[in-house]
Amino acid sequence: CSSATIRNDMVLLEQEGYLRQPHTSSGRVPTEKAYIHYLQYLQGQTKTKKSYKTQLRQAISDDQSEEAIVKSLAKAMVDLSGETAIVAFDPRWSYYTGVSNLFAKPDFHDLEVVRSLSALVDRFDDVVQEIFEKIPEHPEVWIGSENPFGKEMSSVIVKYKLPNHHVGLLGLIGPLRMDYQKNVTLL
Repeated sequence: CSSATIRNDMVLLEQEGYLRQPHTSSGRVPTEKAYIHYLQYLQGQTKTKKSYKTQLRQAISDDQSEEAIVKSLAKAMVDLSGETAIVAFDPRWSYYTGVSNLFAKPDFHDLEVVRSLSALVDRFDDVVQEIFEKIPEHPEVWIGSENPFGKEMSSVIVKYKLPNHHVGLLGLIGPLRMDYQKNVTLL
């Protein structure tokens, strides 16, 4: 393609609402609409990689309590995804790990975004209680403005059941540009 063709296509994508230019001197980035379109494309294409299964199985042991198993899985998912993991064990107990990953992302270097992100971390438990009953038993993806964890982020969350009938949530929270295919596959 010629550079003129690329410029014209970029203009069309911007007019259609799939790209935006955050600053005059910056390049273009995908919008929420673009990520939603991408997720529709991904549906049915995620297959669990054997290496993910192996690494997640290695993170737990049979002699751990259910709470310890869920925490270990969350930590392993943080290592594999580079995102923040949140776990709820029934709606009354929650745990999160990898929060430093959020603050390390270039998406969150603006001071105002860091302030709102810090306030959000303080509300993780409240948000989990609010959404607990709404989460299905298959990975649910929330992007930007529809994300209860903040409009600057995306989350992938799934409800799980343990053998003793306890129900919980397991999720990954990251920037809009997170690796959706990988994170949905992990969950």
